[in-house]
Amino acid sequence: MSTVESSTSTKSAASEPAPLEIHDLTVSYHNKPVLWGIDLVVPRGKLIGIIGPNGAGKSTLIKAAMGLLPLNSGWVKAFGEPLKQNLTRIGYVPQRESVDWDFPVSVMDVVLMGRYGRLGLIKRPTKQDRDIARECLDKVKMLPYANRQISNLSGGQQQRVFLARALAQESDLYFMDEPFAGVDAATEAAIVTLLQELKSKGKTLMVVHHDLPSAREYFDMLLLLNMRVVAFGPTEQVFNAELLQKTYGGRLTILSEVAEAVRQKS
Repeated sequence: MSTVESSTSTKSAASEPAPLEIHDLTVSYHNKPVLWGIDLVVPRGKLIGIIGPNGAGKSTLIKAAMGLLPLNSGWVKAFGEPLKQNLTRIGYVPQRESVDWDFPVSVMDVVLMGRYGRLGLIKRPTKQDRDIARECLDKVKMLPYANRQISNLSGGQQQRVFLARALAQESDLYFMDEPFAGVDAATEAAIVTLLQELKSKGKTLMVVHHDLPSAREYFDMLLLLNMRVVAFGPTEQVFNAELLQKTYGGRLTILSEVAEAVRQKS
């Protein structure tokens, strides 16, 4: 590539709106602030871990960024536009504990839900939608379970199905709320592979995560959160004992994890 071409393509990439921009975001529950003055610009094509103590506002941040919660102040933009204009470009994997797994629905039906944002006025899945759903199930190695009731699956299998649903959305920005919680080692490895594959396609992923040692390994960038943004940047820059101690507020059990994680890094 010539210098001129390289300069032009770099300028083009730099001029693309950020997948997510948050300014002065404050969210409260029962008049008690949960998030306060959040400012964030998320770059494209990154795998980002959101870490912090329980009650730090990690899940709240995701829900607020998706427009699922009222804001006390601030605004959210997706791809340079108001959130509502780009909802079809956003995918979501909720916490497994927040889902009613007893609802009588098949694995295929759950994945097809990921296509609803792209359906026309008829609102019925087409053959193409079903083919995409099958491909997504195959990617997470759950295609043989397509007709199984979701309630009859193990926790790890249910999480794989929800990942398949997110894939079926064919989004550009993904929010995932603790996708590794309560899954077996094989499912965790499969999820990591899937996240890396999505990143390689230029997708942006924001993942709530609770395990500090693996956070250092899995993510390009980390958002350290405790009601406010403590730090946001490349993992190798923000994953250090000083910033993690600020994030977790001196909790002894967590700090021993921090010390161990930092020790493993050195």
